[in-house]
Amino acid sequence: MRFVIVTGMSGSGKTQALKMLEDMGYFCVDNLPLELIGKFAELAANPAQEYSKVALGLDVRTLYKGSGSVARFLTIMDEFAHETLFLDCDDVNLIRRYKMTRRMHPLSPGGRISDGIAAERKYLKPLRDRADYVIDTSSLLLRHLAGELSRLFSEDAQGGTIFLSILSFGYKYGIPSDADLVFDVRFLPNPFYVDELKHKTGNDPEVQKYVCQGQDADQFMEKVTDLLMYLIPKYRSEGKRQLMICVGCTGGKHRSVTLANRLGDYFSKSQWPVSVLHRDIERQ
Repeated sequence: MRFVIVTGMSGSGKTQALKMLEDMGYFCVDNLPLELIGKFAELAANPAQEYSKVALGLDVRTLYKGSGSVARFLTIMDEFAHETLFLDCDDVNLIRRYKMTRRMHPLSPGGRISDGIAAERKYLKPLRDRADYVIDTSSLLLRHLAGELSRLFSEDAQGGTIFLSILSFGYKYGIPSDADLVFDVRFLPNPFYVDELKHKTGNDPEVQKYVCQGQDADQFMEKVTDLLMYLIPKYRSEGKRQLMICVGCTGGKHRSVTLANRLGDYFSKSQWPVSVLHRDIERQ
């Protein structure tokens, strides 16, 4: 049986994630009291129940109220096999989502949303640190989230492999919080200063040709792929199931997109499932 815990920041998309897992055939339950989680896991594992895939949603309301605590939850979870998915999101987008839905943050009812987010982030940090998978939904469309979940938890996903997520980003907007490896490609030619390329992206052939002129881009690819081919099996042997490889340039629109795409093409031919996302490509 595959048992997945879905948790993370309030407003990061846990409800949507559970619906997507349900569509993938998971039996989903949301926000059980801590006292019932162990019993639920025991019942789900009973061969007579015929549950092969189970997902349990858990948010800060369950962990924060009464006698509940993150430490107690982690102790309970150590008693049976499971995988933990932690959904994260930056503060700016969380605040925007709360304002759009006009909901109050569970840790700051009637108070400032930002205070509740700060308290929740600190409270859930031990859970995030121990998660098997972390997905930052700050700039993810629902279809992208569905794609990530499918790669991680579909029947085709291989339990013994490692999932590669390659993300382009702009340094001016901050390094992704869930980055495992970060590569800086600001040394490559910048199309931003070319009028006919400025408003295009690294998905356009003209930009790709400009960025990859000379030998630097090819040498970067050779050295980075050689390093990654060495590192990835090492990470997997240590039990890591997801590797977030981030490629950054100044604005996250030209150079980083070009090289992230090239890395995605390279690893698409490998034994490891890979996805490519461009966090800042739509920013002005």
